[in-house]
Amino acid sequence: MPSVHAVTYSLLRHQGITTVFGNPGSNELPFLKGFPEDFRYVLGLHEGVVAGMADGYALASGKPAFINLHAAAGTGNAMGALTNAWYSHSPLVITAGQQARSMIGVESMLANVDAPQLPKPLVKWSYEPACPEDVPRALSQAIHSASLPPRGPVYVSIPHDDWDREAGDDAALVIEREIAHAGVPSFEQLERLAQRLNAAENPVLVLGPEVDARQANGLAVELAERLCLPVWVAPSASRCPFPNRHPCFRGVLPAAIAGITAHLEGHDLIVVVGAPVFRYHKYAPGRYLPEGAGLVHVTGDANEAARAPMGDALVGDVHATLEALLPRIEQSARAMPETLPRPAAVEDGEGRLAPANVFNTLDMLAPEDAIYVKESTSTVEIFWERVGMREPGSYFFPAAGGLGFGLPAALGVQLAQPRRQVIGVIGDGSASYAITALWSAAQYRIPAVLIILKNGTYGALRGFARHMKVDDAPGLDVPDIDFCALARGYGVEARLADTHEALVQALQEGFAMDRPLLIEVPTLPT
Repeated sequence: MPSVHAVTYSLLRHQGITTVFGNPGSNELPFLKGFPEDFRYVLGLHEGVVAGMADGYALASGKPAFINLHAAAGTGNAMGALTNAWYSHSPLVITAGQQARSMIGVESMLANVDAPQLPKPLVKWSYEPACPEDVPRALSQAIHSASLPPRGPVYVSIPHDDWDREAGDDAALVIEREIAHAGVPSFEQLERLAQRLNAAENPVLVLGPEVDARQANGLAVELAERLCLPVWVAPSASRCPFPNRHPCFRGVLPAAIAGITAHLEGHDLIVVVGAPVFRYHKYAPGRYLPEGAGLVHVTGDANEAARAPMGDALVGDVHATLEALLPRIEQSARAMPETLPRPAAVEDGEGRLAPANVFNTLDMLAPEDAIYVKESTSTVEIFWERVGMREPGSYFFPAAGGLGFGLPAALGVQLAQPRRQVIGVIGDGSASYAITALWSAAQYRIPAVLIILKNGTYGALRGFARHMKVDDAPGLDVPDIDFCALARGYGVEARLADTHEALVQALQEGFAMDRPLLIEVPTLPT
C-alpha cells in the first residue's frame, strides 16, 4: 500500500507542480526525504522571501505555486507577503510542517497550536487533516481551491509523522482528478450590458488585473476600439491590463474616492472589468460616482461584486464575458481618443538621477517583451507614463502595498518566464524588507536585472506625510545603505549607476548576462 509521501508526490507531479519554494525546519524534513529528481527545490533564507518568490512564480505562470513553511513561526514570517498574494488572487498552495500528532496537545516546541486559524483571513481555505489518510485528499482540495475562481492562497498544516503512514486503498483516486470552471453570463445578461454600452453617450472603461490574469488584454483592446472608449487602469493596479501606448489609454486612476470621481467626471457609464470597485488608499472623501453616472462591474470574484458600494455587477469569467459581449457591440461613430503626449526628460541632480530619466532609459533599452516587477511606490505614475508595456503579463505590483514583494517576486517571475527578461524596479526602503532574496538569486543564477532606486527615504510615506500634514514624524528616512556591497556579500554582481552613461552601460551588461545583476541608482526624491 503506498505511503502518504508517495501519493502526495504523485499528485503534485500529475498537477504539474514540480517546484517547491521553501525554508525547511525539522517538521518539514520527512516530507523532503527522498526528494524526487524531477522536482526542483528553491530555498529562500526567510519565509517572506519564500512566499514572495512563489507569488511571482504563480502570477507569471498562471499555475499554482507550492510553498513549504516551518510550523507557526515560518507561517508568521510569511504572512506579510500573503497580504499581497490575497489581493492579487495568487494561487498559492501553502503547506506547513506540524509537530508529531501526539505532541500537539501538550504544546511542545514547534507545535502549531490551532494551525488552521493562524493564516486567516489571508487564505481562501485553511485545514489540518484529522488523520494521515486524509492528507492526499486535503492537498488535492488545496490545489483545486487555489486554482478555482477567485483564485487565492490556501493553507494545509501536516503533522510530520503522517508522511510515512499508509495512505489507504482509495488514496490514488485523488491523483487524476480534474476540475474545470465555466462561468459565462446568460444571453439576457449579455444583451443588457451590450445595450447599455451601445446606448451610452460618453462611456469609459476601467480595467484591472483580472483582465491580464485571464489573458483578456486583446479582447479589452477590441472593445475599446469598437466603442472608441477612453481606458483607465484601476487604482493601484497589480498588473497591466491594457497596452499603455495605445491611443485609448488615459493612465492609472488614483486610489482615492474624490480623485477617482474627478477623473471620471462627465462620463454617463463607467464599465469596470476585472478590478474591485474600487481599491482606495489615500483618505480623500467625496462622492463615489460623478453626477449622472452609472456603473457596471464585470468580475470573476463574487466577494468583490458584493462589497462594492455602488453600481450593478455581473459575476463570471472575465475572458469568456468579453468574448461573448464583443459580437453584440456596435462600432461607434465617436472619434478615437488621441494618444497621450510623451512627457519630456527632466533635469538630473549631481550624482543622482531623476526617476523619470531612469524610466526613459529603461524604455529605450529594454526588450519589447520585458517584464517589470515594480515596487517603488512613490514613482507609480511616472513609471506608467514613461515605460511602454505592450505584451500581456508585462507588469506586476504588490496588490496590497505590503513592502518586500519586489525582489523575491522578480526572481519568481523570472523562474516562471525564463525566455523573457525580468526587470525589478525596487525602492531602497522596499528592498530592505527582503534583501536575503539576493542569496537565492545568486545560488540559482536567476538572470533578473534588479534596479534599486535609492533616494534614502520612504518616498510614498513622505507623500502621505505631506497630505496628512504631519511634518515632524520620525523614522521616514533610510540613509547610508550600500546595496552594491550587500549584493556582493550575497554573491550577486552589482553596479553603481550615478550617471546616465553608467546606467546605460549597466543595463546593456545586465541584459546580456546569464545571471543576476543589481544596479544601484541614486535618485532624486519625487
